[in-house]
Amino acid sequence: MKTFLINSLILISLTVLSLSASAQLRINFLKDIQMTGEGIVYNPAEATRTFTGNTLNSITKKIFSPVKAATELCTAIQFKYAQILNRDVESVTNLPLFSFINNWWGTKYRFGGTTKKGIDCSSFTGLLMGSVFAISLPRTAREQFARCVKIAKDKLTEGDLVFFNTRGGVSHVGIYLGAGQFVHSSSSKGVSISSLEDNYYKNRFIAGGRPETADYTAGNL
Repeated sequence: MKTFLINSLILISLTVLSLSASAQLRINFLKDIQMTGEGIVYNPAEATRTFTGNTLNSITKKIFSPVKAATELCTAIQFKYAQILNRDVESVTNLPLFSFINNWWGTKYRFGGTTKKGIDCSSFTGLLMGSVFAISLPRTAREQFARCVKIAKDKLTEGDLVFFNTRGGVSHVGIYLGAGQFVHSSSSKGVSISSLEDNYYKNRFIAGGRPETADYTAGNL
C-alpha cells in the first residue's frame, strides 16, 4: 500500500511538471505574437506547439522546418493586425505591407527623422511606398500631395495616401489601410494606426492621393 501511494505521488508530480512546462511554452509563444509578431525561430526540440486562447481559436499547428516557421510568422502578423484593425484575419492579405508596418511599429515620431531612432510622417510614407510598392515619393508631405492624383475619402483603397492640415496647409500624411483606418507616424504615438473618423483627423482631412505612376493601380496592390 505504501509503495502504491509513493508511485501515485511520483506520477502526479511528473504530470504537474509536464503541464507546467506546456503552459509556459504556450505563454512564451503567445508573447511573441502579441508583443511584436517577430522572432519566431525554428527549434527542432519544440516541433509541436499548441496555440490556445480566443485569439488563436484553440488550434494546433506543427512546425517542421524553417519554411513552416516563416509561415507561422506571417500568420502571427495577420492575427495581430486583424485584432488592431478589428477585421477578419482573412482580410489581412498584403503581408509585405503589414510586415513593414510591424517592423516599424511603435517607432517614435521625430521631425526630420528617417531611422528607427525617430521618423516623421512623410519619411515613413516614403519608405513604405518604396519598400512595399516600389514607388518613389518626394520627401515632404506637401511634395507628395503635389505628386498624387486626388482621391475622395469614399473612394480610398488600401495603399492610397491620406493628407491632413495639422499646422497649416498639407502638413501630415499617412497610408490608407481600408475600413477608414490608416498607418502613419503620429507626433503623439509614433508609428501607429488611427481612424479617419477620429474627430482630430476627420476635421483636418484634406484628400486622399495616388502617386502619378503609369502602372500604379491602388486597387491591385
